[in-house]
Amino acid sequence: MSFVAVEIAGQPGCWGRVSGAPVARVGERVAVVGCGTSWFVGMAFAALRSARGEWTDAFAASEADLGRGYDRVVAITRSGTTTEVVDLLERVDLPSTVITGVADSPAAELAGETVLLDFADEQSVVQTRFATTALAHLRASLGEDLSAAIADAGTALEVDLQDLPDAEQFTFLGQGWTVGLAHEAALKIREAAGLWSESYPAMEYRHGPISIAQPGRVAWVFGQAPDGLEADIAKTGATYVGSDLDPMAQLVLAQRVAVEAALRRGLDPDRPRNLTRSVVLGA
Repeated sequence: MSFVAVEIAGQPGCWGRVSGAPVARVGERVAVVGCGTSWFVGMAFAALRSARGEWTDAFAASEADLGRGYDRVVAITRSGTTTEVVDLLERVDLPSTVITGVADSPAAELAGETVLLDFADEQSVVQTRFATTALAHLRASLGEDLSAAIADAGTALEVDLQDLPDAEQFTFLGQGWTVGLAHEAALKIREAAGLWSESYPAMEYRHGPISIAQPGRVAWVFGQAPDGLEADIAKTGATYVGSDLDPMAQLVLAQRVAVEAALRRGLDPDRPRNLTRSVVLGA
């Protein structure tokens, strides 16, 4: 069994271990930064916190615009060595919180406060359990009860994948905080299986992207689908995927599809092409 398959299976247990300690004070204007998967986790958290009336924006670390009156930077980095995140923390003049899997990493040493999730760190290049555990911690920090999400993740680990991994193309859709999850699901399909995948806010799908929908392709909605969208997809012949599972548990299912798609194509999901576990420029 691949490292990533083991790590996917361990997610419900990891979610149950998060402390939910706050990463920011009530009333603070927060910029959440990360790269790749961590950026998408930050997007989900920013939407959730903003929906509670707390000013929160998410940025790719390389594009962070911090000159807008923020009170705190929250940085997410599994390895703690990501070049763009470390560079930002070195030059930022704001209180900072880092969420990482490595205690003595450069990012952790630069942070004012650290949330250490070393129990969710991974061997695989492809991030799964660290990302969702970071999001579980962030959701818990907002006062969410994760018991239903944890139970749903267990269900997602048992769902029959059928012929989903054989699809030639995937488009993932979300609304609100699940837009970030849609982007992350599409990234998992690209990383693990090298497949064509796209992601959009669900209401944007009708504005052009639906033109590629056809038999053999998948349109997958995280959370509640907008009225009429499922019917529109059905007209194209594409496979519609939706679920009543917690959206974070739906991401677990998408991770499983990505790994199985890789295996069916003779690829090693632990060794995606052109990628390394930590992206350090010049290394």
